Order: sequence, then structure tokens, then C-alpha cells
Amino acid sequence: MMENFTYNSLTLQLEGLKVSQDSVYPVFLFICFSYLFIIVSNVGIAVIVYLDKNLHQPMYLLFWNLSVNDILGSSITLPRLLVDILRPPSERLISYYECVVQAFTVHVFSTTAHTVLMIMAFDRYVAICNPLRYSTIMTNNMVVKLTVSAWGVAFVLVGILLGLTIRLNRCRTLIRSIYCSNGGLFKLSCDSVFINNVYGLTFTVVLLTASIGSMVLTYTKITVVCLTSKNKSLNSKALKTCSTHLFVYLIMLLSGFLVVTLHRFPEYADFRKLSALLFHIVPSCFNPIIYGTQSKEIKKFLSRLFEATRVLPL
Repeated sequence: MMENFTYNSLTLQLEGLKVSQDSVYPVFLFICFSYLFIIVSNVGIAVIVYLDKNLHQPMYLLFWNLSVNDILGSSITLPRLLVDILRPPSERLISYYECVVQAFTVHVFSTTAHTVLMIMAFDRYVAICNPLRYSTIMTNNMVVKLTVSAWGVAFVLVGILLGLTIRLNRCRTLIRSIYCSNGGLFKLSCDSVFINNVYGLTFTVVLLTASIGSMVLTYTKITVVCLTSKNKSLNSKALKTCSTHLFVYLIMLLSGFLVVTLHRFPEYADFRKLSALLFHIVPSCFNPIIYGTQSKEIKKFLSRLFEATRVLPL
């Protein structure tokens, strides 16, 4: 193991997953196939939305952001983790700068998951509560503004978060996690991290309050509209699209809560690592499945594609 009290070392060590010798290859294959599924399914959804003009609607263009975010989040952590699993712990080294980039991307991924689902909730609210004004509100210009806002907020908030961390001097080199994060980085410091803790807590509270608050407000208004409306077609459409969106949101929220909660209990370090791994796998696997199977337009595109491949000459 590397010396853990090297001052401002540019080489760090990731503790990684503690896997028994017999479990190395099963775990490797699980992560590998999960990553391949995430990439193929999310790239597939992104390409379908790009190619099919019928899918150039606000709901699908906003969902496209979720697919891009899932690709980004899994690609910054899982390939590196696959390599580390096959290495002995003493060889799981990472440069400080690479670690900072990974930490930045990991936090952008988790923050953007919230902000994208928030703007998707706004889209559903307008579609169901103001259907006659939907086309005038959700214009291409509005979709661009919402998209830029979702990513811009994440970049700014996470930029400040990591900026406060990289100013600290480091006297340790071992990151007790499977990938780099802001918490893992500032724990390397022997300086005061009071400001980091205050900003990190404020960041988390503001993000979760805005995220959960917008969901509660949006779905309360949608529920009121559905209960007071006698339009069965509207109610059926609302139930289908909103249940899909809410299910995706709850998977992401519960996965994130598990990681944050286990961070407070060092004795459950192995469970924390497992939850951190699942946070990058479970939502990213479920998103394309849930939206892909619920969307008539995506199913129609796949059906046309399948029919076209069948009639191609061998």
C-alpha cells in the first residue's frame, strides 16, 4: 500500500471494491455487461430520437439529455472500475488531476439527473394542465433554454464544490472509495474542511429541496387536474406518462439517498461502495427500458426498423 502521508502527492490510490478471488470474474462480468447494456441502450435511444422526426418533440428532446447523462456518468466510472478489479489494491493508482476530473463528472452526472428530471416534470405539467398552450410554451427555444439551464446549473454548482476542494493541501493519498468524489478528495486534506462541509451540505439541501419540491408541486397540480377532469383520454395519457417519469425519478432518488446515508456510517464502507456502484448502474439501465417500452413513437420506430431489416436481401 502507498504511504498515506505524502504531502500534495500527484499520485493517489483508490481503495476500490474488496472482492474475493473467487468473485473477481463474476463481478467483472456483471459490471462489464451492465456497462455494455447502458451504452448500447442509451446510445440507441439517443440515435432514435435524433433520426426520427416524429420524436422531435419536447418530451423526447428533454429525455435525450437523460440518455446523454447516463452515458457520461457510467463511462467516467465503470471502465476504470473494471480495470481496477483485475489489479491488486497496491496498483490501483490514479493521478490527482484525473481524479479531480472524475469527481467533477461524477457530481455533474448526479446533479444533472435531478435537474433534467425537474425540467421533464415541467414539460408534463404544461402538457396536462395547459394542453391548449403547450405548443406556444414548449417551443424549440424553450427546450434549448431548459436544457442549457439543467446542465448549466450542474456545472456551476459542482464547479464551486470542486473549486473549494482543490484549494486544500493534501497529506494523504488513499481514497476509500471505488471512484473519486468530492468527499473522497477533501478527506485527503489535513486543512480545515469546514467551508467544504457547509457548502456541500447547502448544495445537497438546496438541490434535493428544489428537486423534491418541484415533483410534489407538479404532481399535486396534475392530480388535481385529473380528478376534476372528465376526459378519460387525458387521464389515461397523464397516468401513463407521469407514472413513467415518477418511477424513473424514484429509482434515481432512492439510489442517491442510499449513497448519501451510508456515507455517514464508516462501519458500512463495503455497503456504501456497493450502493455507489449501483447508483451508476441501476438508474442508467432502467431509464431506456422504462421510456423505451412506454413510448409508442419509439416502439413504432423500432418496429419500422425491424421490418426494414427483414426485407433486406441476404
